[in-house]
Formats: sequence, C-alpha cells, structure tokens
Amino acid sequence: MNSMTGYGRATATLGTQTLTVQVNSVNRRGLDLSLSLPDEWQAFESAVGDAVRKQVQRGKVHVAVEVAGQGAAAAEWDQDALTATLAQLTKFARAKHINFEVTGELLWAIASAQRSGTKLPADDETSALLLKTLGQALRGLGAMRAKEGEALLVDFLGRLEKLHAAVEAIAHRAPQITGVYKEQLLQRLRTAGLALDVNDERVLKEVALFADRADITEEITRLRHHLGQLKELLRGDGEVGRKAEFILQEIGREIHTIGSKANDLAIAQRVIEFKNELERIREQVANVE
Repeated sequence: MNSMTGYGRATATLGTQTLTVQVNSVNRRGLDLSLSLPDEWQAFESAVGDAVRKQVQRGKVHVAVEVAGQGAAAAEWDQDALTATLAQLTKFARAKHINFEVTGELLWAIASAQRSGTKLPADDETSALLLKTLGQALRGLGAMRAKEGEALLVDFLGRLEKLHAAVEAIAHRAPQITGVYKEQLLQRLRTAGLALDVNDERVLKEVALFADRADITEEITRLRHHLGQLKELLRGDGEVGRKAEFILQEIGREIHTIGSKANDLAIAQRVIEFKNELERIREQVANVE
C-alpha cells in the first residue's frame, strides 16, 4: 500500500552545471500531473510524463527540473552591439541637448539586456540523463509513499478488526430481537388493559410481521463479505484507493440498512460505533494511492 503524499529529489552533473529533479505529490482523487522544465527541454515533456505515469497512479504530482551552476550563469557579450547602442544613445542625447555620461552602471544595464545566455543541450544524451535522474527522484518518492503506506495499513487493519467485532456483536444480538419485541408488545397490551394470550393469533401475526421486517441476515452476510474483500484488497499489491472507496460505500449502505431495520437499542448502539469507525477509514483511504 502506498500513500499519496511523498517527495523525491535527485541530482546529476550536466557539463559544468548541476541538474536537479524534484518530485512531490499530495492527495488527489485521480492523477493530476504538472511539469516545470527549462524552455529548451519542452520537447522532453512527453517522455517525462510517461515515466511518471508508470510509477504513480493517483495523486497531485509536480515535477520540477532545474539546471544551475557556472555554465548556467555564463554569457556571451556582443561588443559590437554594445558599441553601436552607446553610439546611438550619445547621438540621441546630443540631439536633445541632454548631458550624457557613460557610467559603469549604464554599461552593465545595456550589456545585461543584450547578452545571450548559454543554451542548454537538448540532444538524446541529455534526454537520457534527464530520465535517469527523474527515475532516481521517483524511487525516492516511492520509498516515502510506501513507508507512509505501511503506517496506514497498520491503522486500517486495526480499525477493520473493530468493524468485524461490531458485525459479530450485531449478528449475536439479531436472533433475540423478535423475542424482545414480542415481550414488549405483550407488556404494552397489558398496560393498556388488553390481556391477550401469548398464543393469540393476532399477537403471533404481529410478531411474525415484525420478524420479517427486522430480519438482517442478508445484510450481515454481505457485510462480512465486504469486510473480507476490503481486508484482502488492503493486503494486496497495486492500486487500492478507488476500489477501497467503492467497497466502503457498499459497507456503508449495508450498515445503514441494518440500523433502519433492526429497531433495537443494542444494535443501534453498535451501528453508531460501526459508522464512526467506518468514517475514520474513509478519511484515511483518501490518502491512499
């Protein structure tokens, strides 16, 4: 099991420069991928995206690629262009009768505006280096997501045990509901001054109707099955999040039906406990890939 939260970073030497690839991810229902690459490497976006999708199925993922170092800061100065610009400025200042003085600050401003930085290589060798560095960053991301996933798995399994216990407690209580209802019905009749025999046909019919309405055998069977499915999914390999969300939805539907049909205080209390634990699991599944 993998969490959707993680971070990975890797560096490599590119000539006199340093290539840095950073990958971070946070929770997202699907895969939301964004890339930030140098302008010269926009042609590599497709390959970078494919590499990420092979490793990550879910989450908001951002890949940032940067190149820094001596080479990145190097620049070529066009002296002829600089001289021509100064000549034009001098001529313009004289025509406008403006006192014009060439200073170091002015030279730096003009030269900085006209200089051309060293272009980054964009050949197959550079692409291979970029993808290799990205792979290292993705392995770091995966390791962090896996570590957090282990902690989530322990939490899930503990909560699943509580859900199993609640279901078995409900299953144990269910056969007693009809007898309790029959006794309560007779007590209400006696209180109202209507003393009917316990074997009176009307009493038996009412109890039978209640027993049919309150029967939760099928719901308990489906709940046990869904919980087993969820446990198997959590312990398995591959993507968990979307499948787990679907199973949790089905579990929620069954436990809600039990709460509506059972009409029993003891079961109602178990249903509330079950729903509270189920909601905590739902919140955690939102963090799982």
